[in-house]
Amino acid sequence: MAKRSFRNLLPKDVAVRVSVLTLTGNLLLTAFKLLAGLYGGSGAMVADAVHSASDVCTTVLVLIGVRISARQADESHPYGHERLECLVSLALALALFAVGGGIGWKGIRTLLFATEQPSPTALALIAALVSIAVKEVMYRCTIRAAEKAPSASLSLRADAWHHRSDALSSVGSLAGIGGAMLGFPRADSLAAVILSAVVIVVAFGICRDTLRRLVDRSAPEELIEQLRETVLAQEGVCSVDLLRTRLFGSRVDVDLEISVRADLPLVVSHEIAERVRAAVCACPSVKLCTVHVNPAP
Repeated sequence: MAKRSFRNLLPKDVAVRVSVLTLTGNLLLTAFKLLAGLYGGSGAMVADAVHSASDVCTTVLVLIGVRISARQADESHPYGHERLECLVSLALALALFAVGGGIGWKGIRTLLFATEQPSPTALALIAALVSIAVKEVMYRCTIRAAEKAPSASLSLRADAWHHRSDALSSVGSLAGIGGAMLGFPRADSLAAVILSAVVIVVAFGICRDTLRRLVDRSAPEELIEQLRETVLAQEGVCSVDLLRTRLFGSRVDVDLEISVRADLPLVVSHEIAERVRAAVCACPSVKLCTVHVNPAP
């Protein structure tokens, strides 16, 4: 059997493959940073290793979410399972809140009650540099996968930002380790407080976007206009009387009312409605489309 390239994989396969790759990378990176922190004498790097370990848990959540949301509709869930992906995304956002809050609180405590600690070695500095590079690559790969897999884009984007938060944490570790080696032991804690604020802001954005999708918010205006133009371009459509959208997980449900000539046979009107439905459903963002036909005045 011929091997499929990353570009030719199905959306669900893309999400699963990138999640498995990042899961493996996080396990190796966690072990490396933990050893570097212990043998390099850096408490910041040990904390950074714990942060990487949390990424392992969130990637497992993404894999579970992708599997569940990709299930076909059934009698109990006639509209599919995609909204369950919002719950995974929300869990990842809460994990980011916890990670950001934990890093910030630790940094504040160290700033206020710092005690003299031995200067870390170059091994911890190297581990921080490796971590920044690897986590940035993971972020970019996961964001690319989110663009290729609309059905899992919410949880993948949240996981991608979790990778970037780890990279930012490693930047703080790098600054702190470098500062400690240069004689400024509080540099690590100050960088941690600043970067924790960045992580919390990102988590808030993910949480807000996820909650909007859970309360049947309408699609972005540019997508609505694109759908309207698509409908009007179909032969036989006189006007668009109603176009309503609602976000359903990572995708969109569309309710349409169109006008066609009143003197057309029922079969012809039905064919026009089917062409409209097919054209709208051809948009990757659309999950379902319902078309109602009105006689043109």
